[in-house]
Formats: sequence, structure tokens, C-alpha cells
Amino acid sequence: MILAGLAGRAMPVYGAGENRRDWLYVEDHVSALLAILAKGRIMETYLVGGGAELRNIDLVHRLCDLLDALRPNSPHRPHHSCIRFVADRPGHDLRYAIESDKLRRETGWEPTESFDSGLKRTVQWYLDNEEWCRKLAESSGADVRLGLRGARPANAALE
Repeated sequence: MILAGLAGRAMPVYGAGENRRDWLYVEDHVSALLAILAKGRIMETYLVGGGAELRNIDLVHRLCDLLDALRPNSPHRPHHSCIRFVADRPGHDLRYAIESDKLRRETGWEPTESFDSGLKRTVQWYLDNEEWCRKLAESSGADVRLGLRGARPANAALE
């Protein structure tokens, strides 16, 4: 989604964007796994969540705001104009949420990044590594939308 926005391509949002997800910055996920290794009980299950649940459309709006702020000279501003609502995937869950109280209670782990600070760090990483990301996406087929017959590139040009 970040690369599509940077390139001015369609930023596809399933349905009306009402699906909800619990978001966690990648380094916080790693620190949770390390806490489980160090302090978790053998054969126990620990769920890792960020406690940052929001609708997909809200995430995309925040992403567009960040792209506008971090790329003030972008010819694709406002990036909100790149958002395209697409048919939802069949059977797509409306909500993914994680209850991580057990992990927090037993290991003392807490995420260090808020949703907004983690998103900003993520977008900045993409900006700092834009060419590498673009080449990887092109070579891996990561720009193809899955879950529909006759899938087409998710990054198709805006119409």
C-alpha cells in the first residue's frame, strides 16, 4: 500500500474499509517473541497483539496523511485521491483482534511504539529503501491482488 501510494497507483481498500485489525510495529513483535523465549512457560501459548485496533480505512487515511507530510512535493498529493474501494474477498473476516493480556501479565512485555509512531517509522523505512522495495515487489509478484478469479495487479494504474 505504501509503495502504491508513493507511485500514485491505486491503493485498494476491500469493501468499505470497515474490516478491523489489531496493529503492532514489527520491532515490538520481535521483542514480544524474545520475552516469550526468556520468560514464557514451556508448552504455553501466548498471543501477541498491539492493542491498536482500527478499521482498515482509518489506517489508509493515516498512511495517506503521512505520505503527504513526508513527501510534500509529491505529484500524487493528496494521496487520499489514490484510494480505490474494491470488492471484498469472499469469506473475509470483519475483525481480527488479539487478547495479549496473558503475555503481558506473565512476561511483563509491552509494545514500545504507538500505532502512529510505528506507522511513521514504517513509512520512513520505505522512503529510505524505496528502490529496493520496488524491485523486490516486482520480482516476487507481490503486486498481484489475491482472492479473486482473474486476479489483476493490485497496483494497476488509476482509471
